[in-house]
Amino acid sequence: MPFAVTHVLTSIICIDLYRDYFTKHKKHFTLFTILVAGIAGLLPDIDISLSWLLSKLGITASWLAHRTITHTPIFALLFLIPGLILWYNKKHKLATLFLVATFGILLHIFLDMVLSPEGSIMLLWPFSTADFSLGLLSGNVLGAYAALDAILLLAWLTHEEIKHKIKDFI
Repeated sequence: MPFAVTHVLTSIICIDLYRDYFTKHKKHFTLFTILVAGIAGLLPDIDISLSWLLSKLGITASWLAHRTITHTPIFALLFLIPGLILWYNKKHKLATLFLVATFGILLHIFLDMVLSPEGSIMLLWPFSTADFSLGLLSGNVLGAYAALDAILLLAWLTHEEIKHKIKDFI
């Protein structure tokens, strides 16, 4: 699976680019929104930390195995539904945070499905254990993941310098 940095950066970059070039609601897309996107991009891997913590407490939770419930659209619905309800109730700023979190989660699942050589994603779990994977990378991919992280970070920093003149803040 791609490194954690890849999940965080891709979510941040996508939401930042959306904020800069596409949205008409810039007041809803603050820097905090960008932070939420980054955190949400890593959120599906919470199953790793939770499984570890539960095992330390002597609790076995097989239903919380990696790439099960938190790597499904069901997990994304936990954020999408409140986001839509909040948007409908005219709480747009808070709704945007939930919708951005939904995007980050779905992007994480997509990246794992496309870039992971080992295993795959059970998109329909718990209803089906059918695996879905494109597995574009195979073999020893650690170097490719590290290179991807470096390319993403440099591209984003270059964009930020050109668009927002980040050197003015140093």
